[in-house]
Amino acid sequence: MAESLQILSPRDGDVLNRHDGQLSAEALVVPVAGTTPFGAPVTVNGIPGSVAGETFTCAVPLSQREEAIEACTGDVVTRISVLCDCNSQPRYRFSVDDNIEWLADLGRHPDEFDSLFDHWFLAFWRQLHREYNTKVHFNLYYQTVDQRFNISQFPEKWREDFEQNSDWLHLSFHALQDKPDRIYKDAAYEQLAHDFELVVDEIKRFASEAVTSRVTTVHWAEAPQEACRALVDRGVDILVGLFVPVGGGCTTRYYLDMPTAEYINTRDAWKDNSEGIIFVACDAVVNTLSLEEVIPHIEKRAADPHTGEMLELLIHEQYFRADLPDLYQPDVMQKAERAIKWASEHGYEPCFWGEGLLGSPE
Repeated sequence: MAESLQILSPRDGDVLNRHDGQLSAEALVVPVAGTTPFGAPVTVNGIPGSVAGETFTCAVPLSQREEAIEACTGDVVTRISVLCDCNSQPRYRFSVDDNIEWLADLGRHPDEFDSLFDHWFLAFWRQLHREYNTKVHFNLYYQTVDQRFNISQFPEKWREDFEQNSDWLHLSFHALQDKPDRIYKDAAYEQLAHDFELVVDEIKRFASEAVTSRVTTVHWAEAPQEACRALVDRGVDILVGLFVPVGGGCTTRYYLDMPTAEYINTRDAWKDNSEGIIFVACDAVVNTLSLEEVIPHIEKRAADPHTGEMLELLIHEQYFRADLPDLYQPDVMQKAERAIKWASEHGYEPCFWGEGLLGSPE
């Protein structure tokens, strides 16, 4: 027996697009379903619902970026809030985690590089941008683990290069440093706030605010709710995570519980309305796949309309480094290009999640 009035679908925080309803020139009409006690009549946003037994359905038009869906029966009201992506289209972002080595190369030997793109790593990404119009988001460490280099030592020599390429190249905070693993697992608000400001203040100094973003991936995609609040308070309200359950668990889900993580893994994105944070599901950690696995893995995510509208493709800097032989993958550039080429050839537009509504024009 239904004991309360509930909206079961959509869920509070859902990011809805053309795959979740019928799109017209004026609105996205989505089916709303739920339960009503004793089969009582229900209206949803003022529209009478259809009741069968103790369940109800109703087709509701949504046209604003953020919409409330309110179900009423008598004096009883229940409400959820969703994001409505009426201009959604297939799109992708490529992000690079764990960046510090190319910054150290440039920072230690600035006289060897007239241009930012004289460095082989950035030259590689610029070539992919030129060929596929790719946009690339780099998540930065503040310092190397041995602390022999930190980004306060990075000169402002290439500030103009960064500014002129900010339409496709973004930089953001990732962590203080690579080790220890799971560095923010138990972090307090103050720790994440401090480390974020260390990194972002330096980015603004040497690269300008033009390359900054309201999006990041915290190292290991893990931090307590209070620590994540420090990012929101500093303008970062979109976090990328890997919400795939492995062996019955998942540690790369920030502060979210397992049922929520499992749900996000079935969606492109979801908003925690209590904190104002949008979580974007990573679709492929490209360096964990063999060259032959890259396309089948992406194709599987793309085949589901609820995970294939927004593709988040992620790779890590260290696997490009021949001077790190325990990590180096000789075919890692081929992996990155194979993923980007597939997205480009299948109609995915490059974007940044912080622009428009998760890369969609508003």
